[in-house]
Amino acid sequence: MTLAIFDLDNTLIADDSDYLWGKFLVDQGIVDRLVYDKINAQFYEDYQNGTLDMMAFLRFALAPLAANPIEKLHHWREEFIHTIITPLLLDKAKALVEKHRTQGDTLLVITATNSFITAPIVALYGIENLIATTPEMIGDNYTGNVVGVPCFQEGKVTRLNEWLTLNNERLEGSYFYSDSHNDLPLLKLVDFPVAVDPDEKLRDFALSQQWKVISLRDGEIN
Repeated sequence: MTLAIFDLDNTLIADDSDYLWGKFLVDQGIVDRLVYDKINAQFYEDYQNGTLDMMAFLRFALAPLAANPIEKLHHWREEFIHTIITPLLLDKAKALVEKHRTQGDTLLVITATNSFITAPIVALYGIENLIATTPEMIGDNYTGNVVGVPCFQEGKVTRLNEWLTLNNERLEGSYFYSDSHNDLPLLKLVDFPVAVDPDEKLRDFALSQQWKVISLRDGEIN
């Protein structure tokens, strides 16, 4: 079967769930606004510029998981999904996923955002396969650390190769849909790379390679 791989943030949803989760924590008074909001914004800018120190970001982003009991985290996450994420779901993204599902393709989301945030979002699209940065748990508590390779840039390739081996899948005929130049290592690997509402760096590269460029917000670009 063909593998249809999707990035999540700014691809299947119309914003960045990692950044928005940070803002949600600030707005709920769960973290210190003066400190957290500024650092969160700087990390997001670094991500957009391609200069993100992923391990430094993860130490920052996973700290609230380690600082709070799982029951509270689940309650906050449910509210976050309902109030912040649900309005960001895209009808054209749903249609694209359903197109691949109807064709019998294997559906997979691969995202740098940690699985605590992304698993329930991916479930809203009815996609069962998820590769995400994995926060470590001991017992019922998060530690603030990461299990394995962070699912970012070349790390997405590493994690995907592990998944392919484990699930006896192959990349022949595969698609990958993404908005970000940070995903170029994986976009170059698949047979059918598709730039979705791409950032400027990805758009320029995609056009130079004659890759398909689409929008799930405004219709097809190329």
